[in-house]
Amino acid sequence: MPESQNPGKPQVKDLTQTPFVRLYDLVYPDGYHYLEASRRTGEDLLASLEPEQLDQVLPDAVSACLVVVTPDDEPRMVLSYEYRYPTGQYVLGIPSGLVDARDQDEGDPCVAAMVREIAEETGIRLTEGDTVSVVNPLLFNSPGMTDESTALLCAVANLDDLSSLSHAGAEGSERFDGFELVTKAQARRILAQGRDPHGHYYPLVAWAAMTYFACDLWQGGF
Repeated sequence: MPESQNPGKPQVKDLTQTPFVRLYDLVYPDGYHYLEASRRTGEDLLASLEPEQLDQVLPDAVSACLVVVTPDDEPRMVLSYEYRYPTGQYVLGIPSGLVDARDQDEGDPCVAAMVREIAEETGIRLTEGDTVSVVNPLLFNSPGMTDESTALLCAVANLDDLSSLSHAGAEGSERFDGFELVTKAQARRILAQGRDPHGHYYPLVAWAAMTYFACDLWQGGF
Protein backbone atom coordinates (compact mmCIF):
# COMPACT_ATOMS: atom_id res chain seq x y z
CA MET A 1 0.00 0.00 0.00
CA PRO A 2 1.41 3.44 -0.86
CA GLU A 3 2.44 5.37 2.24
CA SER A 4 0.11 8.23 1.28
CA GLN A 5 -2.89 5.90 1.62
CA ASN A 6 -1.84 4.33 4.91
CA PRO A 7 -3.80 6.02 7.73
CA GLY A 8 -1.07 5.22 10.27
CA LYS A 9 -1.31 3.54 13.65
CA PRO A 10 -4.30 4.40 15.82
CA GLN A 11 -4.55 5.60 19.38
CA VAL A 12 -6.45 2.87 21.22
CA LYS A 13 -9.19 3.92 23.63
CA ASP A 14 -10.60 1.23 25.89
CA LEU A 15 -14.41 1.46 25.96
CA THR A 16 -15.64 -1.78 27.55
CA GLN A 17 -14.05 -4.89 29.00
CA THR A 18 -15.78 -8.18 29.81
CA PRO A 19 -14.36 -11.64 30.55
CA PHE A 20 -15.12 -12.65 26.95
CA VAL A 21 -14.59 -9.65 24.67
CA ARG A 22 -13.32 -6.08 24.76
CA LEU A 23 -14.55 -3.02 22.89
CA TYR A 24 -12.15 -0.34 21.64
CA ASP A 25 -12.30 2.98 19.85
CA LEU A 26 -9.47 3.19 17.32
CA VAL A 27 -8.65 6.85 16.75
CA TYR A 28 -6.50 7.35 13.65
CA PRO A 29 -4.19 10.33 13.03
CA ASP A 30 -6.64 11.84 10.54
CA GLY A 31 -9.31 11.92 13.26
CA TYR A 32 -11.22 8.92 11.93
CA HIS A 33 -12.76 6.65 14.59
CA TYR A 34 -13.33 2.93 14.19
CA LEU A 35 -15.12 0.70 16.69
CA GLU A 36 -13.50 -2.69 17.24
CA ALA A 37 -14.46 -5.77 19.24
CA SER A 38 -11.59 -8.10 20.12
CA ARG A 39 -10.45 -10.81 22.52
CA ARG A 40 -7.06 -9.12 22.67
CA THR A 41 -5.72 -6.52 25.08
CA GLY A 42 -5.10 -3.00 23.81
CA GLU A 43 -1.37 -3.70 23.57
CA ASP A 44 -1.93 -6.77 21.41
CA LEU A 45 -4.46 -5.39 18.94
CA LEU A 46 -3.41 -6.19 15.39
CA ALA A 47 -4.21 -2.63 14.31
CA SER A 48 -1.36 -1.43 16.55
CA LEU A 49 1.27 -3.85 15.22
CA GLU A 50 3.82 -3.24 12.51
CA PRO A 51 3.51 -5.49 9.42
CA GLU A 52 6.60 -7.50 10.32
CA GLN A 53 5.16 -8.24 13.76
CA LEU A 54 2.22 -10.09 12.23
CA ASP A 55 4.55 -12.97 11.35
CA GLN A 56 4.84 -13.69 15.08
CA VAL A 57 1.12 -13.45 15.88
CA LEU A 58 -0.76 -16.54 16.95
CA PRO A 59 -4.37 -16.81 15.78
CA ASP A 60 -7.16 -16.54 18.31
CA ALA A 61 -8.46 -19.97 17.34
CA VAL A 62 -7.84 -23.07 15.27
CA SER A 63 -10.18 -24.90 12.89
CA ALA A 64 -9.67 -28.23 11.15
CA CYS A 65 -10.56 -30.09 8.03
CA LEU A 66 -10.75 -33.45 9.79
CA VAL A 67 -10.64 -36.50 7.51
CA VAL A 68 -11.21 -40.04 8.78
CA VAL A 69 -9.88 -43.03 6.88
CA THR A 70 -11.38 -46.45 7.74
CA PRO A 71 -10.84 -49.86 6.13
CA ASP A 72 -14.46 -50.29 5.08
CA ASP A 73 -15.26 -47.00 3.35
CA GLU A 74 -13.86 -44.13 1.32
CA PRO A 75 -12.32 -41.18 3.21
CA ARG A 76 -14.87 -38.93 4.86
CA MET A 77 -14.75 -35.48 6.38
CA VAL A 78 -16.08 -35.02 9.90
CA LEU A 79 -18.63 -32.23 10.36
CA SER A 80 -20.70 -31.53 13.47
CA TYR A 81 -23.90 -29.69 14.25
CA GLU A 82 -22.95 -27.11 16.87
CA TYR A 83 -25.26 -24.55 18.45
CA ARG A 84 -24.03 -21.09 17.52
CA TYR A 85 -25.58 -18.54 19.85
CA PRO A 86 -25.52 -15.53 17.48
CA THR A 87 -27.50 -17.52 14.89
CA GLY A 88 -29.89 -19.11 17.38
CA GLN A 89 -29.60 -22.57 15.82
CA TYR A 90 -27.35 -25.56 15.23
CA VAL A 91 -25.11 -25.05 12.21
CA LEU A 92 -22.86 -27.43 10.34
CA GLY A 93 -19.28 -26.81 11.34
CA ILE A 94 -15.80 -28.23 11.80
CA PRO A 95 -13.70 -28.91 14.92
CA SER A 96 -12.65 -25.50 16.25
CA GLY A 97 -11.51 -23.83 19.43
CA LEU A 98 -9.47 -21.09 21.01
CA VAL A 99 -5.69 -21.25 21.35
CA ASP A 100 -5.12 -21.39 25.12
CA ALA A 101 -2.15 -20.22 27.14
CA ARG A 102 -1.20 -23.86 27.74
CA ASP A 103 -0.87 -24.38 23.98
CA GLN A 104 1.75 -21.64 23.71
CA ASP A 105 4.22 -23.76 25.66
CA GLU A 106 4.13 -26.44 22.95
CA GLY A 107 6.41 -26.63 19.91
CA ASP A 108 3.56 -25.71 17.58
CA PRO A 109 0.73 -24.05 19.53
CA CYS A 110 -1.75 -24.34 16.65
CA VAL A 111 -1.20 -28.07 16.25
CA ALA A 112 -1.37 -28.62 20.03
CA ALA A 113 -4.64 -26.69 20.28
CA MET A 114 -6.11 -28.54 17.31
CA VAL A 115 -5.25 -32.00 18.66
CA ARG A 116 -6.91 -31.07 21.95
CA GLU A 117 -10.03 -29.62 20.31
CA ILE A 118 -10.47 -32.65 18.04
CA ALA A 119 -10.37 -34.94 21.08
CA GLU A 120 -12.87 -32.79 22.99
CA GLU A 121 -15.34 -32.23 20.17
CA THR A 122 -15.18 -35.55 18.30
CA GLY A 123 -13.70 -38.11 20.69
CA ILE A 124 -10.91 -38.87 18.19
CA ARG A 125 -7.48 -39.04 19.80
CA LEU A 126 -4.82 -38.64 17.15
CA THR A 127 -1.87 -41.00 17.32
CA GLU A 128 1.56 -41.29 15.66
CA GLY A 129 0.03 -42.83 12.55
CA ASP A 130 -2.15 -39.78 11.99
CA THR A 131 -1.17 -36.40 10.57
CA VAL A 132 -1.89 -32.78 11.50
CA SER A 133 -0.64 -29.93 9.32
CA VAL A 134 -1.23 -26.20 9.06
CA VAL A 135 -2.99 -25.15 5.85
CA ASN A 136 -2.99 -21.43 6.65
CA PRO A 137 -1.54 -19.98 9.90
CA LEU A 138 -3.80 -16.95 10.21
CA LEU A 139 -7.09 -16.20 8.47
CA PHE A 140 -9.21 -13.22 9.45
CA ASN A 141 -12.78 -14.21 10.26
CA SER A 142 -13.78 -10.65 9.44
CA PRO A 143 -11.56 -7.57 9.03
CA GLY A 144 -14.60 -5.43 9.87
CA MET A 145 -15.86 -5.10 13.44
CA THR A 146 -13.29 -7.53 14.84
CA ASP A 147 -9.69 -8.65 14.34
CA GLU A 148 -10.54 -12.23 15.32
CA SER A 149 -8.62 -14.85 13.36
CA THR A 150 -8.26 -18.60 13.02
CA ALA A 151 -5.63 -20.97 11.69
CA LEU A 152 -6.93 -23.59 9.27
CA LEU A 153 -5.39 -27.04 9.73
CA CYS A 154 -5.88 -30.44 8.17
CA ALA A 155 -5.94 -33.59 10.29
CA VAL A 156 -6.14 -37.14 8.94
CA ALA A 157 -7.15 -39.85 11.39
CA ASN A 158 -6.72 -43.53 10.52
CA LEU A 159 -9.39 -45.45 12.43
CA ASP A 160 -10.47 -49.08 12.60
CA ASP A 161 -14.08 -47.91 12.91
CA LEU A 162 -16.12 -44.88 13.97
CA SER A 163 -17.03 -46.08 17.46
CA SER A 164 -14.87 -43.38 19.09
CA LEU A 165 -16.95 -40.53 17.68
CA SER A 166 -18.50 -38.62 20.56
CA HIS A 167 -19.31 -35.11 21.78
CA ALA A 168 -18.89 -36.14 25.41
CA GLY A 169 -15.73 -34.05 25.82
CA ALA A 170 -17.41 -30.75 24.90
CA GLU A 171 -16.70 -28.05 27.48
CA GLY A 172 -18.44 -24.98 28.85
CA SER A 173 -21.21 -23.54 26.71
CA GLU A 174 -20.52 -25.85 23.75
CA ARG A 175 -23.59 -27.72 22.54
CA PHE A 176 -23.59 -30.33 19.80
CA ASP A 177 -26.29 -32.33 18.07
CA GLY A 178 -24.57 -35.11 16.18
CA PHE A 179 -22.16 -35.63 13.31
CA GLU A 180 -22.35 -35.45 9.54
CA LEU A 181 -19.66 -37.57 7.88
CA VAL A 182 -19.46 -36.68 4.23
CA THR A 183 -17.73 -38.20 1.23
CA LYS A 184 -16.14 -36.01 -1.40
CA ALA A 185 -19.30 -36.20 -3.53
CA GLN A 186 -21.50 -35.25 -0.57
CA ALA A 187 -19.23 -32.34 0.34
CA ARG A 188 -19.46 -31.03 -3.20
CA ARG A 189 -23.24 -31.29 -3.04
CA ILE A 190 -23.35 -29.24 0.18
CA LEU A 191 -21.01 -26.67 -1.35
CA ALA A 192 -23.19 -26.38 -4.45
CA GLN A 193 -26.39 -26.01 -2.42
CA GLY A 194 -24.96 -23.47 0.02
CA ARG A 195 -26.92 -25.15 2.83
CA ASP A 196 -26.51 -28.20 5.03
CA PRO A 197 -28.68 -31.33 4.56
CA HIS A 198 -31.31 -29.73 6.83
CA GLY A 199 -31.51 -26.62 4.67
CA HIS A 200 -29.56 -24.32 7.02
CA TYR A 201 -26.66 -22.03 6.13
CA TYR A 202 -23.18 -22.71 7.53
CA PRO A 203 -20.01 -20.74 8.45
CA LEU A 204 -17.45 -19.61 5.90
CA VAL A 205 -14.67 -21.61 7.57
CA ALA A 206 -16.74 -24.79 7.06
CA TRP A 207 -17.07 -23.86 3.39
CA ALA A 208 -13.29 -23.43 3.16
CA ALA A 209 -12.59 -26.76 4.84
CA MET A 210 -15.11 -28.64 2.68
CA THR A 211 -13.58 -27.09 -0.43
CA TYR A 212 -10.13 -28.21 0.72
CA PHE A 213 -11.47 -31.75 1.19
CA ALA A 214 -13.61 -31.91 -1.96
CA CYS A 215 -10.70 -30.76 -4.13
CA ASP A 216 -8.43 -33.52 -2.73
CA LEU A 217 -5.96 -30.94 -1.41
CA TRP A 218 -5.70 -32.91 1.83
CA GLN A 219 -4.00 -35.73 -0.12
CA GLY A 220 -1.16 -33.83 -1.69
CA GLY A 221 -1.42 -30.08 -1.58
CA PHE A 222 -1.73 -27.72 -4.50
